[in-house]
Amino acid sequence: MAEERVQRRLAAILAADVAGYSRLVGVDESDTLARFKALRRELVDPKIDEHRGRIVKTTGDGLLAEFASVIDALHCAIEVQRGMQERSREVDLEKRIVFRIGINVGDVVFDGGDIYGDGVNVAARLEALAEPGGICVSGRVQEDARGKLDIAFEDAGEQQLKNIAWPVRVYRVQLAGKAEPARPVLALPDKPSIAVLPFDNMSAESDQVYFSDGITEDIITDLSRFRSLFVIARNSSFQFRSNATDVRRIGRELGVRYVVEGSVRKGGERLRITAQLIDATTGNHLWAERYDRNIADVFAVQDEVVQAIVARIAGQLTIFEFEKVRRKRTEHLGAYDCFLRGLDLWRTTGPDASAKFMPWLEKSLDLDPQYAEPLTRLSISLAIQALYSDDYTNGFERALAMANKAVLVDPDNSWSHCALAVVKLVSGSLAASANHFETAMRLNPNDPDQMVWRANYYTYMGNFTAAYNMIQAAERLNPMPPPWYEVGKAMAEYGLRHYSSAASLLESLGSNIDCWDHCYLAASYERLGRVQAANAEISKALKMKVNLSVKNVISWEPYASPGDLDHLLEPLRRAGLPE
Repeated sequence: MAEERVQRRLAAILAADVAGYSRLVGVDESDTLARFKALRRELVDPKIDEHRGRIVKTTGDGLLAEFASVIDALHCAIEVQRGMQERSREVDLEKRIVFRIGINVGDVVFDGGDIYGDGVNVAARLEALAEPGGICVSGRVQEDARGKLDIAFEDAGEQQLKNIAWPVRVYRVQLAGKAEPARPVLALPDKPSIAVLPFDNMSAESDQVYFSDGITEDIITDLSRFRSLFVIARNSSFQFRSNATDVRRIGRELGVRYVVEGSVRKGGERLRITAQLIDATTGNHLWAERYDRNIADVFAVQDEVVQAIVARIAGQLTIFEFEKVRRKRTEHLGAYDCFLRGLDLWRTTGPDASAKFMPWLEKSLDLDPQYAEPLTRLSISLAIQALYSDDYTNGFERALAMANKAVLVDPDNSWSHCALAVVKLVSGSLAASANHFETAMRLNPNDPDQMVWRANYYTYMGNFTAAYNMIQAAERLNPMPPPWYEVGKAMAEYGLRHYSSAASLLESLGSNIDCWDHCYLAASYERLGRVQAANAEISKALKMKVNLSVKNVISWEPYASPGDLDHLLEPLRRAGLPE
């Protein structure tokens, strides 16, 4: 009897499975199975049919499909992942079903309804490499699909896949369509490092994002008070608001070992907060908890989350250690809510920014006059406003009174001391600001914003190297910093006589530049011999502040050394700044 001929053909193979399926089943087996079946029935299977694919076989948490066209397979995978993202928005974080997908094209063996061969094995290995919510493809898939779909590919290099004899070029599909520039890989610190992602707002009202963001920031602040930890700043961790971003990638880009995710649902007087701790080097879940409480218990829940995280990643936490870093809280929930609304707007920029956040902070103080948090932000804002206004004395006195009160009512709050230090700094009282900067950093060694303010103090003291180094340290804690960090660095570079570097930093700000920054850019250009460019910057500064003069700059720039002040004023005079 003749031996049956083996059937072979070229096919695109799609392998998919659910990330963290065992954990989901452990949380709620029947619910997970029901939702997985619904996703298959309503999204996955119809998309495979729509793109002329065939499901070869299924497993408990995944499937294998084959397509005659690479484009069909990739198009199907993209629509499935985008559909999953859309459906996940209304699902609690700990219950979300997220697929990983791998696609390869190659020669496969058909036996009945099943398929075998290296083409299939490579697809399965690529699926294991994919981020949750992501797609990994082989180099051949990337070559066939390049330019044919509105997507981009991130080159992950050659990978030695398990049980595959040759290395395979791997690409990650960028679902947004445009490949993001590669960020440098940051080395892990020598102590436990952590980033807290913005907790998802699961409340019925979309305008409650400020509340979930505020709770996230409170947890970041509480963690950052532990000297034994390295905590990434809010500004950087909040860049990863998308649920589809894999924690392993976040860990690489922020240079941390651990990532915290969570969600907040507020309804009436009830509050549900979920949180989970993930090892960013492996993607494994280390701890998860759900808290269903009365909204009056919001601070107690935050404390419990922080205690659980610290105990897990930094060893057993004693009551004494936790009490040392516990912050003083307001007892008025309305004041807390108003502060969170104001804090959300405090980071906005533009000429009317203060008109947006100040009323909320002031209302918070009306409800609780002993609440240090709004006092600190208001005092800093008033001091900076006074610096640029014609009514310097009254504005500064109010700012100083608020900062002093913040230290009085909450002396263990780092922002209380930072606010007083900033007010003293902008008023020219450098010596008086030094001790409060020192205290602020002792109370919270992980707050990069406070570090940049202290760097400005070093600049005005003439210690430009210390200023630059401190901002560098701040940017490690905040790898995706706000524009004003670059201003502080530019000031230090100018003091170091690195005029080209100072100019480049200020140029990088684009539209995020004020008349003060235009003056430093003008001085840098003038020192570089770019006279016309320096004149143009002075003209821009005068448009922003018509009565801008050398006298204003003297009042703005409290340099301890007359020589350092003259180093700035001389090129400004030559560039056309009036006396």
